[in-house]
Amino acid sequence: MPRPARIAVTGGVGSGKSTVVALLAELGAAIIDSDAIAHELTAPGGLAIDPIREAFGAWVLDERGALDRARMRTLVFSDSRQRLRLEAILHPLIRERGLALARQREATAPLLVFEIPLLTEARAIRRSFELDRILVVDCPTSVQLARACARGTMSQEQVRAVIASQAPRWQRLAIADDVVCNMDSLEALRERVARLWSSYCPAELV
Repeated sequence: MPRPARIAVTGGVGSGKSTVVALLAELGAAIIDSDAIAHELTAPGGLAIDPIREAFGAWVLDERGALDRARMRTLVFSDSRQRLRLEAILHPLIRERGLALARQREATAPLLVFEIPLLTEARAIRRSFELDRILVVDCPTSVQLARACARGTMSQEQVRAVIASQAPRWQRLAIADDVVCNMDSLEALRERVARLWSSYCPAELV
């Protein structure tokens, strides 16, 4: 029996990639969330904690021994060298855990979906995860900014810094096999995702 297709979903902050992933999950896809894996790795006692402490010092950890994400965000957004140091620790661990989850779930799932926000910036992940296609969730930068600010977790300046730190829109589109434009209603987005599902899982229609 052939393995299910492996699809990566990526997009900039505020693009709506998590909504697209949730819609694919409703249709039956197994989701492997790289951000969730990163949280697991940087929780108290996580596999990344000791290497992070050695590389950056204990000041980047909170009182529980977990990564203080706000402090680290400030550090890596202001210094690309520090971002690369953090990625050198996290990315191999994320790939290892993601592949383990894929092997566990591919026997029963019709589709494996890897949610990878920074896929454009981490091209080696496509080879590591043996991805079949890349789905980019796209919208104008102004829409990204409005949506991310509406969450209330970051100021407009912080959101602008996040957008500036991520690959530009044209670079994400350049790596895309498929693109979902997320500018309209949720129902319109649902219809677009359903059409993609039909192309990813044609056997599900039989």
